[in-house]
Amino acid sequence: MLTLNTLRTKFGALLSVIIGVALVAFIIGAWLENRQAGQDPKVGEIDGDDIHYSEFVNAYEEIKLQMGGEPTDYMQSMRMLNAAWQSLVSEHVFTPDFKKLGIWVGEEEFQAILNGEIYSAILAQAFGDPQTGTYNPQNYELFCAQIAGNPQGEQILALIKKQIRFERAMNKYTDLVRSGEYANTLIVKNSLATSNNIYNGEFVSCKYHTVADSLVSVSNGEIKSYYKENKAKFKQTPYRAISYAAFEITPSEEDRQNIENEALAAGKEFAKAKDLVAYSRENRHASVAQKFVAAKSLNNDEAKALRAGRTYGPTMNGNEWYASRVVSYQDAPENLELQCIVLNQSNKKLADSLVNVARRGSNFKALAQKYSLYPREAEFGEVPFSEFDLTFAEQFRNARVGSVVKIENGGLIQIFKVVGAGNRVRHYRLATLSYPIEASQTTKNALHNEANKFSVEIGKTSDKSFDELASATSAMVFSTNLEQNSRDVEGFEDARELIRWANEAKVGKASEVFTIDNSYVVAVVTEINDNEYKSLEEVKTLVKSALIKEKKYEIIKAKMTGATLKEIAKNAGAKVEKFNEAKASSYYIRNIGPEPRVAGALAEVSEEQKGKVLPLIKGANGVFAVVVEDIAVENDAQTIEAERVKKQAQVEAMATNRAMFAIQDMAEVVDNSVMFF
Repeated sequence: MLTLNTLRTKFGALLSVIIGVALVAFIIGAWLENRQAGQDPKVGEIDGDDIHYSEFVNAYEEIKLQMGGEPTDYMQSMRMLNAAWQSLVSEHVFTPDFKKLGIWVGEEEFQAILNGEIYSAILAQAFGDPQTGTYNPQNYELFCAQIAGNPQGEQILALIKKQIRFERAMNKYTDLVRSGEYANTLIVKNSLATSNNIYNGEFVSCKYHTVADSLVSVSNGEIKSYYKENKAKFKQTPYRAISYAAFEITPSEEDRQNIENEALAAGKEFAKAKDLVAYSRENRHASVAQKFVAAKSLNNDEAKALRAGRTYGPTMNGNEWYASRVVSYQDAPENLELQCIVLNQSNKKLADSLVNVARRGSNFKALAQKYSLYPREAEFGEVPFSEFDLTFAEQFRNARVGSVVKIENGGLIQIFKVVGAGNRVRHYRLATLSYPIEASQTTKNALHNEANKFSVEIGKTSDKSFDELASATSAMVFSTNLEQNSRDVEGFEDARELIRWANEAKVGKASEVFTIDNSYVVAVVTEINDNEYKSLEEVKTLVKSALIKEKKYEIIKAKMTGATLKEIAKNAGAKVEKFNEAKASSYYIRNIGPEPRVAGALAEVSEEQKGKVLPLIKGANGVFAVVVEDIAVENDAQTIEAERVKKQAQVEAMATNRAMFAIQDMAEVVDNSVMFF
C-alpha cells in the first residue's frame, strides 16, 4: 500500500516497527520449547561467560525491533544474527570494562544528549531532519508522545536509550585511546615526503629465480627452527574440510515440452475467459494486478496487442511462458506531486474541516505544519500513478493541480493536495498468465534417487574417492574449508543445514541428501582441524620457499658488490636500468614492479644521499641496488600543517581500530550460534 510503504520509507524503521512487527517468530517458539523441557543450551562463550540460547534470542529480538521486524530474506537474517552476536560481545566485554575504567554516562549528561547539546549519531539517524540529517529534539519528543502507552513503542524507546548510553561510553573510551597517540615531527616529515616527493634514478636488480634451486639446500632442522620462531605467522581459525556434490535441479527437455503444451492450451482458455478475476482464482498460474501499469512501460509488442484489445502471448519471456490481457484501463496523470497532512483516525471532524479550508485555497503547507502528525513531511514528493494501489488509483485518476483528496487507510487519515501533475496517459490493469520453466516432480524424483544412490555408494567400502564416484553422476563437485562460525558455503545462498551437519559429522561419513537452493547436495567431511596453528606439514613447502629465498639473497648479496651501479652490475652479471616518477606511496614502480621495500627505501632518501648507492634492498622478487638522482616535488604538494592533521587522524584511527580488535581477541570469543540459527 502506498500509505504504509511511504510512511516506512519517510519515517524509518522505528515507525514501521510500531505500525506492525511480528514478535512471535519461530525462534521464540523454539526457545519456549527448550525452556519447557528444562533446557537452555549453550550457543557460545564470550570472555569466559557462557552464552545460552535464551540470552541470544533476547539479543536477536532486540535487533529485530531496531531493524524493523522479521528479516525479509536470508542476507538480512544473517545481518541480524551477526548484529545480535556483536551486541552480546559489547555487553559482556566492553560494558564491564568501561565500568572498571570509570567510564559512565550520568543523568545530566544523558539529558544533554537528548537535548542535542552533545552529539549522538544514533539520534541523528533516528530523529534527524530529512533534508539536513541534523538531530532535531522535537522529532524525538514527538516520537515519545506518539508511542506513550504503546508497549512495543516503549520497548523500542528503551533500546534506543540503551544504545545512546553505550555509544557515549564507547566514544569516551575511544577518546582515551586517541589521546595517547601523537604524530611526531619525524612521522609527519616522512609522511610528507611520501605524499609529495617524486623520485628518478637508476637501479640494478638480481632476481631470485636467476639462482638455481640446486645451489641451495634447506635441512629439516632449519625448517623446524623457522617454524618454531615464526609460529605466530601460521595462526589459523579451526576448520572442517568438506567435499560436496551438487545435483542441480533443472527441467528436462520433456518437462520443457510439457510446460509449453500446457501454457499454450491455458492461453486459449485465458483468451476466451469473460471474467478474468474469477479465472485467476481458479488457475494458480493466473493473477490480476492490484496496480495499474503505464502502457509505455510495456514492451512494444505487448503494448500494441493490448491497445488493440487482443491477448498478448503466450510467449517465452525469460524463463517462463507469459500472457497478458487488459482487465480495465484508466487515463490518468503519469505522475503526481503531492503535499500531505497525516491525522489519527480519531480526528475525523478535524480532517473534514481541513479538507474544506484547503479546497477554499488556504495555505496547505501551513495547515500541515500546524495539524499534521508529521509536519516536516508535508512535501510528500512525486509519485508515479503506477505506484498507487487500487484504492488510491480510484481517488487520484481524475486529480488535477489543486485537487484535495482525503483517504482513510491503515488507521490513519491522509489528506493530499495535488501540486503537480504529469501528462495524462493510458494505464492498464492486467491479468497475467505465467508458466515458469521448471523441473517436474518426476524429474526431481529421478535426480533425488541419483543423489541418494551416490550417498549410499560413498558409505560402502570402496577404493574410489569421492571425486571418482561423483564423476560417474550428473553432479558438480566442490571442496571448501568451513571455518569455525562460518555461515556460508560457496555456491549456495542458505546452506545452514549442511553446515550444521558438517560441524557434527565424522571424517569420511557421507551426509543425507540435502535440498539447498535449487540443488540436491551430498557432502562428506574430509578433514577436521581444530588446531590453533597450521601444522609444520601444512606449511613446510611455504617455509622451505622462504628459507630458499633467504639463502638466495645471501648468494646474490655476495655478488652485488662495488662502489657504483656499474661496478655492481658488472660483478653481478646484470645491467643498469632507469626508473622515473616513482613515489614512495605507490604500490607499483615503473620498471621495478610491485616492491614495497624499494618504495619504502625511497622515502628515506635525503638530499645528501642523492647520487649515492643505497644499501642493498631485499625485495619481494629480488635484490636491488638503487641510486636516486633527482627528487622533485609535485605541483599540488601537501603542506606540513595539512600533513600533520592528516597523519594525526590516521594514527588516532589506527589506534582505535587496533584497540577494538585486541580487546575482542583477548576475550576469546567462541560463536557456535550457527548450530542453532
